[in-house]
Amino acid sequence: MLVESNNNKALEIARRNDIARKLSLGVMVTKKAADLPDLEGLLSTVRVYNNFTVKNDPYEAHDMGDFNWKGEKVIWKIDYYDPTLTCCVDPLDPDCKRIITVMLASEY
Repeated sequence: MLVESNNNKALEIARRNDIARKLSLGVMVTKKAADLPDLEGLLSTVRVYNNFTVKNDPYEAHDMGDFNWKGEKVIWKIDYYDPTLTCCVDPLDPDCKRIITVMLASEY
């Protein structure tokens, strides 16, 4: 039963993360990533990203991804904050704010 519960938790976190990512809620882009050509295309690629693997999503939370963009490796990741954006919270907390950061892999 514990495994099923953990699977349900991961599925719900992934569902909420997918919604935030697809709607571009709380997106931050580093300066180096923002300087890449076609920023709107880059952000669109993050929104539709669905290449989750054991390597980039070991907990099946859909909270990180990577891809090549115009010759640069780009990653995006989701962090979880309280409403004041001062500390991390449980991703299932109803007050959790998701911040999606898009950056060059070299900046991580």
